[in-house]
Amino acid sequence: MGAARWIVGFLGWVTFGPIGALLGYLAGSYIEDKIDVARQIGEGSSTSSGQRQTTGRYQRGSTTRRYTQTEQRNSFYVSLLVLSSAVIKADGKVDSRELNYVVDFFRKNFGDAAAQEARQMLEKLNGQQVNIYQVGGQIAANMNYSQRLQLLQYLVQIAMADGNFDAAEKSVIEAIAAVIQITTSDAASVIAMYYKENDAAYTVLEITPSATDDEVKAAYRRMAMKYHPDRVSTLGPDVQKAAEEKFKKVQEAYETIKKLRGMN
Repeated sequence: MGAARWIVGFLGWVTFGPIGALLGYLAGSYIEDKIDVARQIGEGSSTSSGQRQTTGRYQRGSTTRRYTQTEQRNSFYVSLLVLSSAVIKADGKVDSRELNYVVDFFRKNFGDAAAQEARQMLEKLNGQQVNIYQVGGQIAANMNYSQRLQLLQYLVQIAMADGNFDAAEKSVIEAIAAVIQITTSDAASVIAMYYKENDAAYTVLEITPSATDDEVKAAYRRMAMKYHPDRVSTLGPDVQKAAEEKFKKVQEAYETIKKLRGMN
């Protein structure tokens, strides 16, 4: 594997904890050395205290590190890469269309060399068991809520890449949503944007068919604000552009309900 410039020096909080351990194993000795140095800086003299994170800041023991926008952005991408493996393997097989969806995502953001390295890392991840509870716990502690919602959307899109979002994939995504501390209603909303069931439009807006017209309008305003692309602006224009799709799904759900009800 090459120098992986898309990772080295820009990882941020994922250099610590279970994700850092996975990266050290997957990415080769050069990157592993970089991760070890970053861990030592972040841990300082304390190894027994807990950790907590606000946006752009990681604390372990008495040591606090601030992270640049690039480090936060790359940490998001690495988190996506790790969790992608759990989704891709959920239905008992590794579908090339789902794998290629992830690889293409890295190609668009980092170029061909990074895409090849991401493919190699993902193939290694697919060969082992990723503990979504350990990894998800680290993500929940270090990524803000809007970013976690966007991460969940990507995972759903990966499941859809082979044209068949099946029950096993849905179950794994729901488990990931719970462990990264996405509310049940928000997880159901994102999933319903792609996993079409009866009353999916209502689920997207987090209401039931019994809601009044005024409640429908209020739900739309609330969800449009929650899913506005500006909420993930720190992750860069590519992620922000992808967030626009989620925003449009909310608009589509609202228009569907309005048409069904004959609302103005």
